[in-house]
Amino acid sequence: MAGLRPAANVQQLRARRWDAIVLGSSLYGLVAAARLGAAGQRVLVVEEERAETLHPALREPFFLAGARDGGVLEACLRELHIPLIDRRRISPEPLAWQIVDERFRMDLGSPNITREELVTWGFCDEEQAGQLVRTLAVATDAERQVMLEAPVVRLGRRLGRAWASGLTGSHHRGLPAEARDLPPSLARAFAGQIEALSNLAQAEPSPEASARLLGTALAGGAGFGERPPWLHGLLRRRVEAVHGEFRTLPGRFDIVEVDHQPGIVAEKSSDLWLGRALLIASTPSAIAPMLTGGAPPDFLDNGRDRCQRLAVHLRADREVVPAGMCPRLVLLPPETPQDKENAPREVISLTAFPASDGGEGVDLIGRIRLRPGQEESVAAEEVLRRVERLMPFSEGRILRCDQPRPLWDDDGLLEDPEPGRSWPAEVDLRVAGRTPVYRLDRAGVAGLGLEGDLLLGWRAGDAVAAEIG
Repeated sequence: MAGLRPAANVQQLRARRWDAIVLGSSLYGLVAAARLGAAGQRVLVVEEERAETLHPALREPFFLAGARDGGVLEACLRELHIPLIDRRRISPEPLAWQIVDERFRMDLGSPNITREELVTWGFCDEEQAGQLVRTLAVATDAERQVMLEAPVVRLGRRLGRAWASGLTGSHHRGLPAEARDLPPSLARAFAGQIEALSNLAQAEPSPEASARLLGTALAGGAGFGERPPWLHGLLRRRVEAVHGEFRTLPGRFDIVEVDHQPGIVAEKSSDLWLGRALLIASTPSAIAPMLTGGAPPDFLDNGRDRCQRLAVHLRADREVVPAGMCPRLVLLPPETPQDKENAPREVISLTAFPASDGGEGVDLIGRIRLRPGQEESVAAEEVLRRVERLMPFSEGRILRCDQPRPLWDDDGLLEDPEPGRSWPAEVDLRVAGRTPVYRLDRAGVAGLGLEGDLLLGWRAGDAVAAEIG
């Protein structure tokens, strides 16, 4: 397996140096960069040019999990010293999301709302619904406590572990029995919810992660009621506030070393960006094809399968969007399709944002997981078709807004962890020998969705800052 290549023609390159370079402008990369900067390290975030120019709504998560129940998002924004005026822009909403099927449209939110909906749609009687909601609330709160206290990442040869496995206080962790033995239709609805919230490619989240994902709706919804900057923009501004810098890569590049310091050289460029540490904050299997020569470093050749969750930007006339529609929807595919060959098969998560350009329209972001071999254009048409079915009289009044997609700097690129390497196990950070290279292995926390991304960046940034001094 190959390691980092020595930089060629070093004397002909213009070298600039930072304490740390973060490769990738993902949410977890931005959090790591902000933590490094807050620790006094000079940080460079390297992002793909296509990612930097994306419409801001395309970079936002489906749901701001952990914003209202003392969860990871709330704690992370506070620890990053995001200004209070910006944190207050995240306004509480009664509903977390709505699950839409051919036979039901179920609201999920506060315990009372969720309990009533379970009974109204005939999934449970009142006693069963109450017990299910209560046990999910206990389970998600137990997991929240562990998430905020766990180290999440590890460095060096210390053995990783499933932190605090078993009990939290007097409560067992994991998915409660009431949430495992469900009627088929409700089980399918919950599975769709987990698929929309997690960042796994094909694998199932651990019981601990599932408990957190299923219970997080009970705190209700949260969203930015105004125009950008939203979460991604707030984190970016925080990196700049702690004197971090951003550079873009328009095409291919190479990862090199100079005197055991890692660096990046863009194709057809005479600039060399060097750091005392390099943090890989993107999917390794997507970075490897972008390198300009030879075999990829061994930490990018992990042999994992990956898939893509395609984000499709739609612009709708405000009049066709139902006034009472929740800003977040989980659209389930037909349960028993007549045309099995061409029928929709994937869950679509749909988020509505006010038009960022100040217009009268509504920006809709539909996300769908690509099937093996499926073309992006086919999946995008499926999203448009199913959204039009959701909104009566909308044909011709919902338009696709196409733009080039990032090749490697994209939160929609999903990987599955190796067996036994997912939450609540710790994530290995250090991936090189004498050259300080760290991989923020998102797959290890992918079962936790957004909160996993934030935790990974938070803990990794602190760990690397402590190690490089």
